[in-house]
Amino acid sequence: MQPKFDRAAEDLGNSIHLEHVNVQVPDQHLAALCYVSGLGLTRDPYLMVSYDNMWVNVGRSQFHLPSGKPQVLRGHTGLVIPGRKALLDRLASVAKKLDGTKFSFREHNDYVEATCPWGNRVRCYEPDAARFGRITLGIPYVEFEVPSGTAKGICDFYPRVMGMPAEFKNGDATVASVKMGKNQHLLFREIDRPQLEYDGHHVQMYITDFSGPYRKLSEHGLIYSEDNQYQYRFRDIVDLASGKHLFSVEHEVRSATHPMYLRPLINRNPAQTNRTFASGHDQWLWAMGPDQYDPG
Repeated sequence: MQPKFDRAAEDLGNSIHLEHVNVQVPDQHLAALCYVSGLGLTRDPYLMVSYDNMWVNVGRSQFHLPSGKPQVLRGHTGLVIPGRKALLDRLASVAKKLDGTKFSFREHNDYVEATCPWGNRVRCYEPDAARFGRITLGIPYVEFEVPSGTAKGICDFYPRVMGMPAEFKNGDATVASVKMGKNQHLLFREIDRPQLEYDGHHVQMYITDFSGPYRKLSEHGLIYSEDNQYQYRFRDIVDLASGKHLFSVEHEVRSATHPMYLRPLINRNPAQTNRTFASGHDQWLWAMGPDQYDPG
């Protein structure tokens, strides 16, 4: 029988979900103006609801924004957010209140780029099934800017140590693309300008083979933190042949048995206000409906 489907296209590798990006912020009020009021995202109503931390839902993923000295991701986070005009209107509505900070936003052909009050950049794209699958609200990728000559070693590290498929691209830009989940990636783009010093920000993912990468990381002396039964962390990506340091970013690695794996997240519809309220339209759906997406 002639194969009808490309079954390999559905292989994820060891990582099954990129869940959150964590950066410290010194002011929760300004963070709420940017991430909740401006971007239109949703503060998690169940966890981290005090004044010293804020978890912000983006579809099935999150930003974690604990209070502390500001941290800036060296690169940017890609978001899928529907409704460009509404997004631009929301960002414009908070601009005056964020005057005097690093907050800004700019419209490009393919995306809207916004910068948070402390310099973290996000690129907001419209839903696009060809690029992002069924995601209508979420984090499809996080892109890091890495030193020249490191992408190839990074591309080798993830499959061999973490069991995550990676692709090396050397065209207009040199990039290592690492598969983190369905339509989710970590991107490592080479740049030729000086690197900012790493400040401790982190990303978190869930993996299925939890012990295998742990053993390999331990063999190379790369385990940074032993958090609990379901979670450990590492920071350094190294050349496996020479041991040379390539890049640092903390990875919070969770097992698929973690109690919070795929915890349902609430996403509000930011168009819903007391003036525009319509019953049944409170929720913002994170995936395309059957009438919007059909792969054939």
